[in-house]
Amino acid sequence: VQLQASGGGLVQAGDSLRLSCAVSGRPFSHYAVGWFRQTPGKDREFVAAISGSADITYLQDSVKGRFAISRDNAKNMVYLQMDRMKPEDTAVYYCGATWTSSTRMTVTTGSQYKHWGQGTQVTVSS
Repeated sequence: VQLQASGGGLVQAGDSLRLSCAVSGRPFSHYAVGWFRQTPGKDREFVAAISGSADITYLQDSVKGRFAISRDNAKNMVYLQMDRMKPEDTAVYYCGATWTSSTRMTVTTGSQYKHWGQGTQVTVSS
């Protein structure tokens, strides 16, 4: 299984950005996918997760109301829509995927993800 994250960049506070994650695993509906982020010297932190069925999502408290995770199972794609961005959102963002027996599972712990993308840099200036 390979993951390719894209969409990062430099934005100003208050702006929006959409990250994309292409996942090669099939059937894609059995892969729970999540977004994590990491800043220098800190552990990778959970941001958002979505079930294979696409109808169950979970967001970190600090991004609730600003970020949204979605997926298109027909295209093997997962998205992270980031609105009203803040300087503290600055990080390298990674997408992870892991097989789940149920399509209605979300995974919020990084160690439970078996496959990772290469990361995409997001920088929010104040």
